[in-house]
Amino acid sequence: MPRWTSPTGLGGWLTLLLGLLLAVIGLVLTIGGVQLAALGGSWYYLIAGLALIVSGFFLVFRDIKGVWIYGATFLLTLVWALWEKGLNGWALVPRLVGPLVLLFLVIATLPVVRARGGGKQAGIGIIALAVVSVVFGLVVGQANQARVDSPVPGARGPFGDPALIKAGVDWPAYGGSDAAQRYSPLTQINRDNVGKLERAWTFRTGDLPGERFGAETTPLKIGDTVYLCSARNKMFALDANTGQQKWTYDPKVPDDQIPYTAACRGVTYYAVPNADQAQPCATRIIEGTLDGRIISLDAKTGVPCPAFGTNGEVSIKVGMGDPYPGMVSITSPPVIVRGVIVTGHQVLDGQKRWNASGVIQGYDAVTGQLRFAWDMMRPETTTTPPEGQTYTPGTPNMWTTATADEGLGLVYLPMGNSAADYYSSLRRPQENQYSSALVALDVTTGKPRWHYQTVRMDVWDYDLGSQVTLVDLPTASGVVPAVILPSKRGEIFVLDRRTGQPLHGVEDRPAPRGGVEPAQRAATQPYSLFNTLAKPVLHERDMWGISPIDQMICRIQFKKASYEGEFTAPTVDRHWIQYPGYNGGSDWGSLALDPARGVIIANYNDMPNYNRLVPRAEADKLGWFSRDDPRYQAEQPGKGSKGEGAGDPQQGVPYAINVNAGWRMPFTGVLCKEPPYGGIRAIDVQSGKTLWDRPFGTARKNGPFGIPSMLPLEIGTPNNGGSVVTAGGLIFIAAATDDLIRAIDIETGKTVWSDVLPAGGQANPMIYEQNGRQYLVIVAAGHHFMETPEGDYVIAYALPQRS
Repeated sequence: MPRWTSPTGLGGWLTLLLGLLLAVIGLVLTIGGVQLAALGGSWYYLIAGLALIVSGFFLVFRDIKGVWIYGATFLLTLVWALWEKGLNGWALVPRLVGPLVLLFLVIATLPVVRARGGGKQAGIGIIALAVVSVVFGLVVGQANQARVDSPVPGARGPFGDPALIKAGVDWPAYGGSDAAQRYSPLTQINRDNVGKLERAWTFRTGDLPGERFGAETTPLKIGDTVYLCSARNKMFALDANTGQQKWTYDPKVPDDQIPYTAACRGVTYYAVPNADQAQPCATRIIEGTLDGRIISLDAKTGVPCPAFGTNGEVSIKVGMGDPYPGMVSITSPPVIVRGVIVTGHQVLDGQKRWNASGVIQGYDAVTGQLRFAWDMMRPETTTTPPEGQTYTPGTPNMWTTATADEGLGLVYLPMGNSAADYYSSLRRPQENQYSSALVALDVTTGKPRWHYQTVRMDVWDYDLGSQVTLVDLPTASGVVPAVILPSKRGEIFVLDRRTGQPLHGVEDRPAPRGGVEPAQRAATQPYSLFNTLAKPVLHERDMWGISPIDQMICRIQFKKASYEGEFTAPTVDRHWIQYPGYNGGSDWGSLALDPARGVIIANYNDMPNYNRLVPRAEADKLGWFSRDDPRYQAEQPGKGSKGEGAGDPQQGVPYAINVNAGWRMPFTGVLCKEPPYGGIRAIDVQSGKTLWDRPFGTARKNGPFGIPSMLPLEIGTPNNGGSVVTAGGLIFIAAATDDLIRAIDIETGKTVWSDVLPAGGQANPMIYEQNGRQYLVIVAAGHHFMETPEGDYVIAYALPQRS
């Protein structure tokens, strides 16, 4: 037993405090370690906790044994960390950084502790261990770089009808063209000169919602004009060369109509066939609004087209029974096929089972007259419901951007879920048929020609969020018109766009059938053999944190939760892990495709959700009511910015839903799964083979407690938004939470240029040329869900002009 003497001097007191600190940390690790071991988890935390208590005890008595024991514990930690994760740099951070800091503090006690033999050897040994650890850390820090699997092909296309791939001097559609390939054939900006890019002009919309912000806008460019919308649907026409405003139009959308996010992803351009160009509205800008209107403006003047609907607008809410404000919103640009404006709409998630209908509607692009309405529960009726009736409530909706196929007369609709995403027992057969499916709708008849379902009996909010991409694929039997369908699950399906038949293998695999509705769970789910962005199943060792303590807490949560891999069924008695989460895989940013090389560019998220179904009585006590429920209290500032699904009432079914999106630790805000949380990948469009893959997004704006670390290290952050590829060999993308826009070399996956944006860049960039000068444009408006700074910026980049 060491002999106690009162500490003297600063060193003595600091040694005492360090000993007490080690003992407290050890006690916490021991208590948590006992719980984790009892759950069948790792014994490391229990063993390390007991060792720290003993080390701290001896340091309190200023005994050299405390140094020896901590050094041995650190060595054990190093071996254990390497055994669990190898040379995975970010995975080693919570395992080694905190213990390494404590190691240096323990080294500092060497002049103070009493050595009863072996003191000199202890000092040399533990200092050597610290030096080796630091050097090892520098080596490991080089991990998470781009992994190149195969050379990127040279020009071998085009993979697509040149008439469809019409983006170039202009950017006439949300996805660059009707094919939605997000590709520019311009080459003025290339890998050799991209480092010289500078800001050519900046425009500010003045639209700052303050909460629930996230404009997500991609502008258009036609002729000499850039067209865009702001978060609350104000429309602008800008000079393509200078960014100066030509006109603006404010549809005056009330703030109470903002759904989950104030988003306007873009507007639609339409040229009336055979129209006299001198007449008003020969060319039009068409927008869907957050309060459910379609507005048609003269592209030259911004004045509403009087012959379109009533004073230039129509309401999609006719026949929906006057839904409560914010329940029905158009957040994505409509598409036009053979003179028909086709639109879906967002139905606010998580509110109630019998929310507004997800009906798809088509309007005459010139007159605004309703041409068809597809209500899946009433396939024989394609008009407005009779007086006193409504379109069928609660059906799956299409909130994202559709894709137009002028040649086949089809519009491809990525469908969402029935209202009340996480409970399926009340759904009807037609809802189960079309939920989370791609539907090819014939614009002549207003009825489906085919559909392809990506999730059966979806209770995970795996609605299809990406705009699909059209491509022409050479096969042994000739060129096949195809559609590339990415999903939130990460599965990428390739289908014949005439029939919906898969062009690459799809395999049905068994799925879990437990939870609160075991009879409702599908026995199998489809998996694409083309390519998947999904990662392997999670294990306890994949948990993360900023220290061993919060990593231990995440491991305990993992062991307590229900998790049977993908499609783990929702549970009420305990949390269940959904991986990937609803923001996983590919979302509204969609894919980009280089049709010359035949290379798909896919950025993706890689995060789980930590969910629980909440019994109705418990949810009522918590005040979780639908927006239109009389018991719902008026929203306070910031209340609407909570994560989607974080306390959603789902009235009309037995359970509310509580989603911990990304599975964050309380207080620190650090995610429980180890990085990366997002990546970007290049895929061969013919074979589906991954060419390269890398983490996407630096750690500069991320850190515990919301404090930016400013580390320029590639960690792979969550991302919202997509990319554009160019014939200059570049991928331009913002999207990540580091507030950067960057250029990536398509052949290597390496970042070759970046610029710091004044707000979050959660939007898709676009490319155009004006007066012989190529421009890159990004809208930087930030995003409440991604926790990036709010803004109202439209920024154009170009190479310096020659004098």
